[in-house]
This record gives sequence, C-alpha cells and structure tokens, in this order.
Amino acid sequence: MTDADPGLFGPASVTWQAHGDPMMWVAGVRALYLQALHPRAVRGVMQNSDFRRDAWGRLMRTANFVGTTTYGTGEAAERAGARVRKIHSMLQVSDPDTGERYGVDEPELLLWVHCAEIDSYVHVLRRSGYPLTDAQADRYIAEHRVSARLVGLDPDAVPAGRAEMAAYFEKVRPELAVGPEARAVDDFLLRPPTHPFLVPAREVLWRRVAQLAYASLPPYAHELYGRPAPRPVVVTRRLRATGALLRCVPARLRWQLPPKHILRAMARLGPDARPAPYKLGR
Repeated sequence: MTDADPGLFGPASVTWQAHGDPMMWVAGVRALYLQALHPRAVRGVMQNSDFRRDAWGRLMRTANFVGTTTYGTGEAAERAGARVRKIHSMLQVSDPDTGERYGVDEPELLLWVHCAEIDSYVHVLRRSGYPLTDAQADRYIAEHRVSARLVGLDPDAVPAGRAEMAAYFEKVRPELAVGPEARAVDDFLLRPPTHPFLVPAREVLWRRVAQLAYASLPPYAHELYGRPAPRPVVVTRRLRATGALLRCVPARLRWQLPPKHILRAMARLGPDARPAPYKLGR
C-alpha cells in the first residue's frame, strides 16, 4: 500500500462524503436502540462486553472502526476487520431460558447489526436535511456490502439498496422483542453513569441526543419499547434543527476529535479529499 491509498471507499464514494457529517453521532445512538430489539443479538453484547461500565468506550471503538474503514488505507481497514472477526470468533452467548449456546458471529446476528447500523445512518442523515437523493442512498447501502465483508458477512447476502433493506426489516420484524437486555440498553442510554460534576451536562446534552435518536426510530420500535414518541413531523423538525445547528460548527474543529481520521485522510490524499455534501453530485 502506498501513502496515497484511497482506502476501501475513496473520496468519490457517497460514504466518504456522508460520514463526515456530525449527525452520524445521533444515527449511531439510534442504531444502538434498534440493535437492542433483536434478543439474540443484544444478549451477545450484554454477556460479552462491559457495556454498562464502558459504554462511552464502546461507542468510541465503534466510531473508530467506522472512521478507519471509511477514511483509513485499505490495509488499515482490512486489519480492523480481521481484528473484529477474531474477537467475535472467540465469543459465545448463553440463552438463560433454553440453555442454548451460540456464537456472536452467527451470520443472522451480524446481518442484523449491520442493517440496523446502515439503516440508521441513512435515515438520520436524510431526515436531518443531509442532501442524499434516492439513488445516492441506494449507492450508499450498496457500498456497505464492503464493510459487511469486513465483519464476516457474505456481501451477496447483504441488502444492496433501500428496497432490499426494507424487505429485510419486514422479514425480521417477527423476531424482534424487548427483553431485559433491551430494557437495560434503553435505561443506560437515557441515564448513563456519569461523574456527579457532569450530571447537568448529561441532562442537557446527552439526554437530548438519546431522546432524539429514540424518537427517530420506526413506529414498531416505539411500540416494542412501550414508550411513545412525538409526531413524525415534530421529530423531523427537531432532526433538521439539530443538523443545522451542528453543521454550523466548523468542520475542521469537529474533525479535531480523536482519532482524527478525516484530517489524516486529507493529509494523505490532499485537500481535495475533504468530505462535503456538495461533492455528492459529481
């Protein structure tokens, strides 16, 4: 690999432009809410991670993986994928009701986690005013067959557009439920453990993000969690207002957050690699 390696997606991709948007953080929390609705999948998370004690670390590790696979070199992305596959291959889950043991790397579980994540990214970005056309949204979903391969999925078994994604969710809906693990995730996302001095910030900032992410879930998710959400038009208005506010923060300031994937990619490939929504139509 050379220093000018564009990575798995490259600056011409929809993924390259979209992942530079600050609403990705709200989308990531929505993905957690959605992923928790699959009892077998969320059980794997709760039994094999210190989610309650280190949820921020888990979020940052996920963000680091997405940043590496989006903006890192091809070699760095493949290494990150291999590391995830190795960890998953060693983890087992036990069903307390049936005694069944299964691996967290079962294809159906990996597919659920993948689709919940990609659907959340597309949904929140578009609904918050990010200019993705239908064709570009389809292209984005298709591009992420690459990231699905990295975690161990067969790319041909992964939705390649909005219609296939919608059909997948329709098919899997009967398997979704809110058990004790999903309740724990819900409770944590609303009230994460915080240093006493930071409780006011949690109430003002984090809870608003969590509530907005929850509100943006599909209606069936609200029914399963048993907690109502504002009317869709109100949620859309809040998403657009939040997106407009966050996008007012200068991008270079936002991208200073560690581990600075975008700034490193621009240093590697040149200033023309800067992600920006207006480049989507090129």
